[in-house]
Amino acid sequence: MNILLINHYAGSDKLGMEYRPFNFAQEWSRKGHHTTVVAATYSHIRTQNPEITKNHEYTDESGIEYLWVKTPAYKSNSPKRFINMLVFIWRLFCLTKMILKRRTYDVVIASSTYPLDIFPARKIAKKSKALLIYEVHDLWPLSPMELGGYSKWHPFILLMQYAENFAYKKSDKVVSLLPVTKEHMIAHGLKENKWFCVPNGINTEDWKNYEKIPDEISGKIRVVKAKYSRIVAYTGTYGLANALDSFIDAAKRTADISVAWVLFGKGPLKQHLQDRIMAESIDNVFIFDNVPKKSIPDLLSYFDYLFLGLQNQPLFRFGISPNKLMDYMMSGKPVIQAIHAGNDMVKESGCGISVEPENPDAIADAVRQMVKMTDEELQALGAKGRDYILKHHSNTILADNFLEIIKKPTKK
Repeated sequence: MNILLINHYAGSDKLGMEYRPFNFAQEWSRKGHHTTVVAATYSHIRTQNPEITKNHEYTDESGIEYLWVKTPAYKSNSPKRFINMLVFIWRLFCLTKMILKRRTYDVVIASSTYPLDIFPARKIAKKSKALLIYEVHDLWPLSPMELGGYSKWHPFILLMQYAENFAYKKSDKVVSLLPVTKEHMIAHGLKENKWFCVPNGINTEDWKNYEKIPDEISGKIRVVKAKYSRIVAYTGTYGLANALDSFIDAAKRTADISVAWVLFGKGPLKQHLQDRIMAESIDNVFIFDNVPKKSIPDLLSYFDYLFLGLQNQPLFRFGISPNKLMDYMMSGKPVIQAIHAGNDMVKESGCGISVEPENPDAIADAVRQMVKMTDEELQALGAKGRDYILKHHSNTILADNFLEIIKKPTKK
């Protein structure tokens, strides 16, 4: 089976996020299927972007075929990002004949965060007589409306709304990463029997073949461990959505117990967090730069509890599927989660404590509860999380589930 997977932001093991298209393509390859990943040359979430000189270029990324569509650079959510999207979509339209001349496809997957790629995807699918699947990462245009305050009458939102409705009506199947989206999609034109859910997952091999963190970093962590009995850690982006001020506020509320609060990552709020720690003389919080993805398993092994929080946003009612939480649970460490969402993997698995988001008192109380637990009790919590991930969120299992959805007959 030949699969064309269109994901504007797709990365690889060498280029960085996002990893899902690459991981699934590798799993499908092991089953004998060929996948071509179509992606833009510039993405703000990659560690490194590919260097090509032409408007398009095929490359091999660790055994997976990539078609790179040349797009202009931009800064995060600047207006140039929208131009980047339009260039990608337009050039993909123009490349249809060349794509089909190279190979005929059995399945075309439109998988970008925003829904505009459904238009070239449908054109390619129709000419190939291929199955058309729309994969939803985030709900657009609802996300920019609820998180960014855009009016539903904004021209950008109107365009995205048209594309979303078109995708639900014209796709043969819709695969959602979020578990509680069915009713929303049905309200926008999707037939119920076309909805499926395949959440994010992890590569179990990454937890067998990982790299040690640099000696300089491990040395600094050991200094913290020598001073404090326990460490609660956050690893990831220092962004507004991650509600890390509540993490620091909770740390201030536990100054009377021997617990260190550490942060590893990068992002726009790093300086703000550092300034707070300094200005408020917070002695039990330590902030560090991020470590490579390949070192995450080793990094997490140094900590006693792991923290994940998000702002209290109504958008999360549709559920969440954060890669960071998968890593936390796979590490076998107990998790403190401060998120209000349509699903709760921490509660479902029994791997830790879920509390109200952006509530420093609740976060601090959760840490105090874990401090009172024995090592055996903490290990039991962590084991539940790891078992849950291995059962439900291994990329091997999820990629197989996706193949079954492709093969599953659906009524028109």
